[in-house]
Amino acid sequence: MLTFSTDDLRPHERFDYWCEVRARNLFGVTISLKQEERQHFRGQFSARPAGGAILSQMQASPYKVSRTASDISRASSDSLCIYQQTGGSSWFNSHAGGEFVVRAGEFAISHSDLPYLTRPITAHGFDLRILKIPLAGRAAPAFPSLNLAPALLRDDPRLTLLISASFAALVADSTQNPEADCNLAVGHLAQLALLARGSVLAGSPDSRAALRFGFLQAARNILARDKHHPKLSPDYVAGTLGISVRQLHILFEPTGTSFSRTLMAMRLAEACRLLRSAPALAVTDVALACGFDSLSTFYRVFRAAYGITPRDIKAATDRQ
Repeated sequence: MLTFSTDDLRPHERFDYWCEVRARNLFGVTISLKQEERQHFRGQFSARPAGGAILSQMQASPYKVSRTASDISRASSDSLCIYQQTGGSSWFNSHAGGEFVVRAGEFAISHSDLPYLTRPITAHGFDLRILKIPLAGRAAPAFPSLNLAPALLRDDPRLTLLISASFAALVADSTQNPEADCNLAVGHLAQLALLARGSVLAGSPDSRAALRFGFLQAARNILARDKHHPKLSPDYVAGTLGISVRQLHILFEPTGTSFSRTLMAMRLAEACRLLRSAPALAVTDVALACGFDSLSTFYRVFRAAYGITPRDIKAATDRQ
């Protein structure tokens, strides 16, 4: 993984070095900042490979960015860019896509080799993630990159949900396990992004597979978020996603773990975490906090999964 921070540089060197390393060489953009503001500039950046793509994260003081025709000629990359604003807000302008603002949590999609202007509109500065996916072998040749001028992902709430869930899963997997094979996840994300921009057919096999992948990630997000509710059910999750219960169960089939087993594993993992990190909590309180409405069921499934009881973990934690 590549990491860089201006904190190790002298203040008067920071912005100039950022211009050369982050802007010109890594992203192929031109950046500008008033001379009197450069002394206070700070920035940090990281990038890691993920399934043939590059996942980068950046926080930096405000400045102006342009991707000009000259930049594109010098550093073209023919890539699909999925941009997530993780904090603050940024203004974008492109000749083909017009002006828009990306707020915290929102996504924008673009082709890397189209010109644009952007800048933060809050003092928070830049706070974003970008997934840069080479399009070779992915994009349908009938849909040129001109269809992918920078634009906000907002028109289709369902695809927004699926892209958001899939993006979060990719970030988590690549962070927790840098050696993980993310090729499939990146391919599905690219297809979902192209689908959101109308650049691929919704009924194609690749699009259907990407939709199933996205729905699975969204379902897992709901389970992780609401696992403490004892009444969490397939009906509720399917209804939230706008699919049938049968479709929901089919989503989990390729994983080798059913909906109910996935939910149970999440609840048990959370119970283990609480037993170790909050020893003052009674076992009954841990069980209730993790969505178990029966203490006997909690003990039974916990022992079946780990070979010991919740009290064994508490006792071991108390001895430490």
